[in-house]
Amino acid sequence: MIGGMDAHLAQLFDFLRFPSVSTDPACRDDVSACGQWLYEKFVSMGLFAEVRGTPGHPVIFARSEPRPGLKTVLIYGHYDVQPADPLEQWTSDPFEPRLADGIITARGAADNKGQIMAHILGVEEAMAHTGGKLPVNVLFVVEGEEEIGSPNLEVFLREHAEDLHCDVIVISDTTMVAPGVPTLTYGLRGIGCIEVRVTGPSVDLHSGIYGGAVLNPIAALTAMLATLHDGEGRITVPGFCDAVEPLQDWERKAWAELPLDDTRLLEITGAPALVGEPGYTALERMWARPTIEINGIGGGYQGEGTKTVIPRSAFAKLTFRLVPRQSALEANRQVAEHLRRVAPAGVKVEIIEGHHGDPYMVNPHSGFGKAAQRALEKTFGKKTAVIREGGSIPIVQSFKEILGVDTLLLGLALPDCRAHSPNENFPVANFEAGIRLNQELLREIGAAALA
Repeated sequence: MIGGMDAHLAQLFDFLRFPSVSTDPACRDDVSACGQWLYEKFVSMGLFAEVRGTPGHPVIFARSEPRPGLKTVLIYGHYDVQPADPLEQWTSDPFEPRLADGIITARGAADNKGQIMAHILGVEEAMAHTGGKLPVNVLFVVEGEEEIGSPNLEVFLREHAEDLHCDVIVISDTTMVAPGVPTLTYGLRGIGCIEVRVTGPSVDLHSGIYGGAVLNPIAALTAMLATLHDGEGRITVPGFCDAVEPLQDWERKAWAELPLDDTRLLEITGAPALVGEPGYTALERMWARPTIEINGIGGGYQGEGTKTVIPRSAFAKLTFRLVPRQSALEANRQVAEHLRRVAPAGVKVEIIEGHHGDPYMVNPHSGFGKAAQRALEKTFGKKTAVIREGGSIPIVQSFKEILGVDTLLLGLALPDCRAHSPNENFPVANFEAGIRLNQELLREIGAAALA
């Protein structure tokens, strides 16, 4: 490797040291500084690069010198990260990378700085080996707002669609099913988000004096939330699952053979048992069935001891993971209507919509899909696991709608990488493999029949 792995790790560690938390206004300067660092990295590689402003955090754009007759590959990633809280659960400073036993621990190590940096260094190495003559034209789009739902990227894509013309998009922001098992993700669940607020009395009331006469908003809210599922875990919101397509036989067979079984899922999650919609395996529920989750709930007294009040209000934050043919906007509407319908007398209900993104599917057996599988197998020396994934990357569907091209999702993180959690981690071996994968992939795409 040009410069060696020590030099590559030093650059990754510099990248990881930026507390580029996009959701925190106090980190705005750090996000900008991280984007500037990335811009300077692209320039040092000999790429044309720009810091393109948005109403929020900037997008860093870079491209190789265009060569006629070659396919063009757009590589997407993000340089923003999740907050590090709760800090007390980290074993080391989240923004001072720690390397131990071949594992890098830092916020953003897996999501997404380690994965996008592998692609950047892969291109740099390939340019050094070929005198800048890559087998494809390369574009980079690295944004600073993915962790807050990419609110400005879709507008950016529409405004710069001509500059972003490409044949296929490559993203490494997903996971491998197990260590050493190359993984191509061909489907992502979409996401819808709402907050429901339930208000009762105009002020907190003494629960002894008024209890039994005024409905408690927490009791009302929890009763409403309990109607979202039946006793076995099936979603009961009218119409919510009507558009859901059944799994194909080849998918069920392929997933049943993966080295990610219930025992391993229990180890990763630390849960006492796996539960969910009957008739489906855990992987099938995670990857190909819709969900309604309660991500946060609050109301009333939260301090030590007892405070005997009927609280004025309560709230819950909900997200919905959606599968092909479902619409995020329609899902938000269906759940909001259901909650209003089941709300008891004595409270008022307010629904606040959050960000959303539709599900995504690509044919893994297309020309580009096969090229990705060949590159993965050459890199890792094993058969590629072809999977869907339960998470969401909303901008992927926007890429399809605006640029008219499909996306190849090649995960480099492991299932226990702890993305969004304390002690996020990324193996050095996967970082190194990602650099090699980038080069194999660009060669395979350059030679592939058009999808």
